[in-house]
Amino acid sequence: MKELLKKLRKYEIRIRKAINSHMQGDFHSVFKGSGLEFDDVRLYQYGDDIRHIDWNVSAKGHGTFVKTFKEEKEQNVFFVVDVSASQDIGKPNRKKIDISKEIASVLAMSALKEASSVGLLCFSDDKERYVKPNKGNKHAYQLIGELFRLKPKSPKTNINRALGQTLSMIKRKSIIIVISDFVDENYERHLKALCRKHDLVVIHVGDDRETTFPRIGIAPLYDKEAGKTIWVNTSSREFRNNLDKFYAQNRLELSDLVRRNGGNYTFINAQEDYVPKLVQLFKVRNSGRK
Repeated sequence: MKELLKKLRKYEIRIRKAINSHMQGDFHSVFKGSGLEFDDVRLYQYGDDIRHIDWNVSAKGHGTFVKTFKEEKEQNVFFVVDVSASQDIGKPNRKKIDISKEIASVLAMSALKEASSVGLLCFSDDKERYVKPNKGNKHAYQLIGELFRLKPKSPKTNINRALGQTLSMIKRKSIIIVISDFVDENYERHLKALCRKHDLVVIHVGDDRETTFPRIGIAPLYDKEAGKTIWVNTSSREFRNNLDKFYAQNRLELSDLVRRNGGNYTFINAQEDYVPKLVQLFKVRNSGRK
């Protein structure tokens, strides 16, 4: 755990330095409150938005009053991390699940440094682990420890159920960061609902091994979620084309769905350095707040 935390701190510092030195604005704006909360009322002035008129106060006969608002200073950041068996693909220590856990941990450390409350839901086809949102270094170590020690009970995936559970648990508008390989279907309705209700960030994790097969003819493939072996012709052009089309189409449709509904999306290859992709993601988020 000590070596892991050292590695995560190094990545977190790289991200913070890149954002602070290469962007207008700073790292703080990535995790600051995105909403407005009621502050006070004052007399209406020419040019004020009439939608902000407080009719209850104005009805007392002392003038027309408008509501004033202030930016929320605190922000909830909630991670929804896929720990199903389909994530257990890739090279040792660089599997999709390893990278997903690292990204969640690095971003959790960053958010906690900005005084945000951070929570976690790990899922397969059910809730595997839930950590209630809280603040502070002690909470960061607890959350990271829970994430890396977790041994999922089920190998299967149900993204729709996980997103539905998130909608039920998180009532206050929050930054919701979903990290998954999205090898599932029929989750679009809840994903749209999260976009409407919260500030959604989707981090789509993939791996070269999902599409880059050696041409060795008939070969066995083990489906970890189903727990069975299937035989495929790895030299078949149709097989390879269908596989490439499935993953490419999945990425394209998911990216379009998230962005059309106001969320942020990025794809990260588990075999590559993910820090530049996170920096670019935050650059987009910062520019969107200007």
